[in-house]
Amino acid sequence: MTPAHRKLISGWLFLLCFMLLGMIAIGGVTRLTGSGLSIMDWQPHEGFGLEGFQRIFWAEWIHRFWGRLMGLVLLLPLIWFVVRGMITRRLALRLFIFFILGALQGAIGWFMVASGFRPNSTAVEPIRLVLHLSAALLLYGAILWTAFSIRWPVPESHTSSSAARLAKRLACFTIVLLCTTIIAGGFTAGTHAGFLFNTFPLMDGHLIPTDYAQLSPFWMNWFINKAAVQFDHRLLATLTALSIGWAVVIQYALGVTTLLLVVPVWAGAVHQTFAAVLLGVMLYVLHCLRGTKAMA
Repeated sequence: MTPAHRKLISGWLFLLCFMLLGMIAIGGVTRLTGSGLSIMDWQPHEGFGLEGFQRIFWAEWIHRFWGRLMGLVLLLPLIWFVVRGMITRRLALRLFIFFILGALQGAIGWFMVASGFRPNSTAVEPIRLVLHLSAALLLYGAILWTAFSIRWPVPESHTSSSAARLAKRLACFTIVLLCTTIIAGGFTAGTHAGFLFNTFPLMDGHLIPTDYAQLSPFWMNWFINKAAVQFDHRLLATLTALSIGWAVVIQYALGVTTLLLVVPVWAGAVHQTFAAVLLGVMLYVLHCLRGTKAMA
């Protein structure tokens, strides 16, 4: 692959990553405004009529339209690059798999929303929300990593020092910790735990909430006990902040702001989006530290 082709193709993939960040932000607004419900067919009830539907329609419509636009931005240039012989069959297959995963993400979104379409309930199942968020971050990370490998290939003869190997292990640990924190944040959002304990750093006067271990078996508290879910997210965020430093301070402050203001839409959406930005930064750090073969 020529340097010019590397720049062109990696730039295209970076554009897709920025579009994915936009999708994550739009998804946050859609979730916080309950707009996902407009994806379903339902009869008006309990005073929620056409006017209420119109308020939630646009966020979901933009969310869906943006997803379809991303599909075109991925597929059409991919076909052109393949026809022109600018990428290898192996890379073309990887990029086509990304397209399939993007389509699957839309199905996961519908699967998530369908769980909230039940009698006397409009709350989606937290596990499905976390699945939808995790799939989006996985796709974002995979495309970003591929773009890094194309733009800045490392020679096959690359060797690293013991200090670089240690830094790589620390970067891997931080990425795992960050992803775990994001997943915990997904459960915080899915259970609406952010609307409780709107104080910081204590939770209603306690460092650890008194009803942390309320459920049995104990592990169930990590997924559906609102007090435990929020505490876990706080704890993991603190550990991540200690691991990464200044960048997480911004994300940490956004999380505290979201909590103290009782989850306003703008703060929740920015908090969710910056988590993906932070993940991208750590992937770049890891890519700089490891010796990878060029994506020819």
